[in-house]
Amino acid sequence: MNRRRQAATAWLFLSPAVIFFVLLFFLPIGNQLLTGLYDADGVNFVGLDNFTRALGDPEVVHSFLITLGYAAGTLVVGTAVGLGLAVILNQAIPGRTLFRSVLLIPYLTSVSIIGLLWRNILDPQVGILNRLLDQFGLPGQTWLSTHPLATIVGITVWSSAGYTMVLFLAGLQGIPGLYYEAARIDGAGPWRRFFSITLPLLTPTTLFVSIIGLISTLQQFALPYIVTGGGPGNATSLYAHRLFLVAFNDNDFGYASALSVLLLLVVLVLSLVQLKIGDRADAAH
Repeated sequence: MNRRRQAATAWLFLSPAVIFFVLLFFLPIGNQLLTGLYDADGVNFVGLDNFTRALGDPEVVHSFLITLGYAAGTLVVGTAVGLGLAVILNQAIPGRTLFRSVLLIPYLTSVSIIGLLWRNILDPQVGILNRLLDQFGLPGQTWLSTHPLATIVGITVWSSAGYTMVLFLAGLQGIPGLYYEAARIDGAGPWRRFFSITLPLLTPTTLFVSIIGLISTLQQFALPYIVTGGGPGNATSLYAHRLFLVAFNDNDFGYASALSVLLLLVVLVLSLVQLKIGDRADAAH
């Protein structure tokens, strides 16, 4: 078989995937980019006006900053919780299979159900949490109004902890036990083995978790929308929520498309930075 025929055969097998990506990935991006160059009615060409307008829009800047805070809090706390659970449930403890399954249930539950569940639990008037606190003589909480963003971070960490744990478990089980045996012979304690063997060899898993988590959190919309509706005020109006308001409350689809393209660029840049950091970490080890 000559090289031309081999290339034709390869393209034949690749063509379904190429068509899939073009239709479902590149075409929508191109459409959003094109729509962002027009006004709210999609009739008049305005060039980059929608993009420059976004950079000076205080509501967009506010939503972007609190989205970064939400993403940072979720990634740091979520990664630490997922790793901690994975390390614990990687040990030979009774019932570890049951614990792993139970921890994974919130991730498999619809975000709508998660949001409604926690909105009812945390309701200051009729929520079950305040009733339990009252049973113990403790004052009621108003976390949805006093610490709304931190509360959304906590709910996100709770719902995604099982998924993060599973990824870290896969990474832990890929580390050869020979390394730990050699470290024990050299007298290394549990913490030394964790920081000198476990963490460095989990770098690819940590990088994967952080990239997937970053992309997911920067696009978060449903959870804060259901739990707080973006409030109180604009305290939990994340970037995707602002984009939603521009598109469906203001009916300005040109501006909303520009916001979505800017979000894509931010996700792309931050993902590339994380990959670069991961490459340097791998090279260092």
